[in-house]
Amino acid sequence: MSLLQDAHALAPALTELRHALHREPELGLDLPLTQRRIVEALEGLGLEITLGRGLSSVTAVLRGGLPGPAVLLRGDMDGLPVQEDTGLPYASVLDGRMHACGHDLHVTGLVGAARLLADRRAELAGDVVFMFQPGEEGQGGAKIMIEEGVLDAAGERVVAAYALHVVSTGAPTGFAATRPGPMLAASDVVHVTVHGRGGHGSSPHLAADPVPAMCAMVTAFQTLVTREIDIFDPAVVTVGRIEAGTAPNVIPEEARFSATVRTFSDAARTTVRAAVERTVHGVAAAHGVTASVEYVDQYPPTVNHAEDAAFALETARRILGRDRAFEAPKPMAGAEDFSFVLREVPGAFVGLGACPPGVDPTTAPMNHSAQAVYDDGALPHAAALLAGLALRRLGHEV
Repeated sequence: MSLLQDAHALAPALTELRHALHREPELGLDLPLTQRRIVEALEGLGLEITLGRGLSSVTAVLRGGLPGPAVLLRGDMDGLPVQEDTGLPYASVLDGRMHACGHDLHVTGLVGAARLLADRRAELAGDVVFMFQPGEEGQGGAKIMIEEGVLDAAGERVVAAYALHVVSTGAPTGFAATRPGPMLAASDVVHVTVHGRGGHGSSPHLAADPVPAMCAMVTAFQTLVTREIDIFDPAVVTVGRIEAGTAPNVIPEEARFSATVRTFSDAARTTVRAAVERTVHGVAAAHGVTASVEYVDQYPPTVNHAEDAAFALETARRILGRDRAFEAPKPMAGAEDFSFVLREVPGAFVGLGACPPGVDPTTAPMNHSAQAVYDDGALPHAAALLAGLALRRLGHEV
């Protein structure tokens, strides 16, 4: 039987696990219930399991039957602070929490891969490290796990690392895409506080109004992107939050806004940061106010190594079908902390379609939406693809 056929045989058990995870999502770095479910799902597979110290991660090592290097497979565990609005029978029972980004499928797919690979232990010329990671949604759990030694969990540094991410829109179930070079953007956040001098709205000349200065900064950010950033190394700066004042006839002391910054290279990331800080202080000076900038570095760009991207694409074509895996024409502006792993070791990040049958992928609610629905049918595809990447990288054809 093929790897995908074996994965389909696991579908009932994988679906049950995924539904249990979906009903009770946990947030951030502390996911004790999810951690316990993962450990229980791995029982009997003969894995060497280590639990995280600073976060509720699970690291499991499968020893192959033949000597060889180690390969890492990663699945992120955490949900989002979103009130679910799907109407699913297994919808979240916890208010304000939802697996809106499909991480429940990632966990389940990685468990499925562990089962498939354990059955093929004798054929493995090397070891496999399974990285179950909390805190992808902004807390940098991957970086913490690296600091705790996940890349060396098998006793030596892994030679390659692979991860996938399901999408609820854009691609039907079982279609995969990856690309060499940038796959996802860097994600940073800028918080700006404009300091003025309050007063009465009828006499702005006696105050120092921070509001028009703030508005000018927001507009200047758009010009910054179109006039200072190389169009072939793009950036996105989106102001998503503005706050000022308490009454229409009061000039406030301060005005605040926050923006997300997305870039696809370290060079663009550095350029945008310098330009944002210069623009804020320059506009503030022009308006006779001052400003403070808090620039928060979050995740670097997720950059696939060219050879591993080609390897992952060929693996997906062999497992899913040659007409179901393709090279993505451009990166996406989302961000991922698997980027920290790919800064340390070669590897690739793959997108996997999970839009339910009968739903138009072009209009389906997207990841992070309260209405996002992911197809259970993607679970065998995720398990087989992850297992296949490890098998082929350790010298066994699929």
